[in-house]
Amino acid sequence: MEIKRDRYLNKLIAKKNNGLIKVITGIRRSGKSYLLFELYYKYLLSIGITENYIIRIPLDDIEFEKYCDAYKLYEYIKSQISDLTQQYYVFIDEAQYAITKEEMRNPDVPIRLYGVLNSLLRKNNVDVYITGSNSKFLSTDIMTEFRGRGDEIRISPLAFSEFYPACGKEKADAWQEYLYFGGLPHILSEADYEAKSNYLSRLHREIYMRDLCDRYDILDRTGMESLMKVISSAVGSLSNPQKIADTFKSSGEKAISMPTISNYLKYLEESFLVSKVERYDIKGRKYISTPFKYYYMDLGLRNALLNFRQFEESHLMENAIYNELIYRGFNVDVGVVEVRKDDHGKKIRKKLEVDFVVNHASQRYYIQSAFALRDQEKIEQEQASLLNIPDSFKKMIISGSNTPIWRNEAGITFIGLFDFMLNENSLDF
Repeated sequence: MEIKRDRYLNKLIAKKNNGLIKVITGIRRSGKSYLLFELYYKYLLSIGITENYIIRIPLDDIEFEKYCDAYKLYEYIKSQISDLTQQYYVFIDEAQYAITKEEMRNPDVPIRLYGVLNSLLRKNNVDVYITGSNSKFLSTDIMTEFRGRGDEIRISPLAFSEFYPACGKEKADAWQEYLYFGGLPHILSEADYEAKSNYLSRLHREIYMRDLCDRYDILDRTGMESLMKVISSAVGSLSNPQKIADTFKSSGEKAISMPTISNYLKYLEESFLVSKVERYDIKGRKYISTPFKYYYMDLGLRNALLNFRQFEESHLMENAIYNELIYRGFNVDVGVVEVRKDDHGKKIRKKLEVDFVVNHASQRYYIQSAFALRDQEKIEQEQASLLNIPDSFKKMIISGSNTPIWRNEAGITFIGLFDFMLNENSLDF
């Protein structure tokens, strides 16, 4: 089954031969290798580039394991570049395997992979593409190391607009499957509920947990898994390391120190499993340091971690909307609006939440996620924070119902879930 990922493919095509290292990052099994080794590879062939000039190196393949040594990797690539008059394309998959644990732990030890990539950059006939599943060493550091010569493309699991056409089911059924099993591409190839559930559970156990523990030398695997369950159970809820530590204490589980929790959360972010969202004081125009929210980058993995036992559709819908906004390339915060008077003019002081403050260049949108708008009281509750925002940027409520798009007298746009998720321009309706 070929799944169209035109958004990312077009980005790669636009960056071809731009003199920068193309760094494709994202959670494991989200389709980075498929994008580069299948879709982009086929594109290069289609424009007349022969396979002899495309050097593909999957470092997670046992046949290429010896090239996890950065210097051997460089020697291998050099050996494949036999014609200096031809343009070569180098694909390195899961490049973090060429970074040793010592290089990761000790800031005084130079990361040899960066030297390899720098050397390749100096060759005028080499265009370099790498994929990786760790943001610290394949995003932040590369952008610093190459001082503007690294070009990151962040890959998400399938958006619903990609999942739905490939799923082959009615819209409502496809949505339920998407909420339950997530958007990792291989899930579409599994035949039934049991196969999909087993696939996700196996991925969590054998890939993600193992990678986390191996990469970061985590000895307390049970503690890490317990933390992941706490985060999974509270997607979209305000949290911080202290609150999580208190949760462990109150539940009678083995205590985990606050510094350890902070480190574990950082590891989950660096591995693209979760995304941390900061709070923004809209009226004060400043960020609030704590608490913050976490969202899972794939709902299927979140559900598998909880053995598919917690399916709160309103929270999962909010998480899916967040993921969609990230997929579209927006920066997303949680908004806070302070209110000092009630509807009757009485002095009060309370803080209202805006689910998402969405920014891109000079554009801004304020968005509420509302699974059900049962009556006028619920509508007023959802729009209260939006009505107290003192600017003219667009304000929107996304509801779980399939209702027509409309705008009320206060200028707030109401849009159904499918209209939002399936149209990339839906914020401009």
